[in-house]
Amino acid sequence: MNHKPVVEIYSDGACSGNPGPGGWAAVILTDGKHTELSGGEKETTNNRMEIMAALNALRALKQPSQVTFYTDSSYLLNGATAWLPEWKQRNWKRKKGKLANIDLWQELDRELSRHEVKWVWVRGHAGNTLNEYVDQMARAAIPSH
Repeated sequence: MNHKPVVEIYSDGACSGNPGPGGWAAVILTDGKHTELSGGEKETTNNRMEIMAALNALRALKQPSQVTFYTDSSYLLNGATAWLPEWKQRNWKRKKGKLANIDLWQELDRELSRHEVKWVWVRGHAGNTLNEYVDQMARAAIPSH
């Protein structure tokens, strides 16, 4: 039997300018508990913030879990499900050009290996309550000057 905790995660990243100051946020739902995480950086990109949100949410899980991960980021979703295996096969390189955010992708890969993750894409700004909430949290986490 599988005794891994069942977890739902919603995450988002935001940037004021790209690059510019950015914020990330995540909500973790498990066993009736609601955990919120957020943070920001003075100089970053929206894609880095999307990965940071996912990375910090997965790091917060104390044990290997069954995770349903909700994101409105095609970059994060495609990276985690389709591109990561290809990059690893090519020794962390793309077919052409430099792999952006390799540091975060490698850390995310390590965290993903601990869990069973099902990825679910949600349309941004389309009324999904928790997706809208993490969007607001990520924007609020953007550092000012």
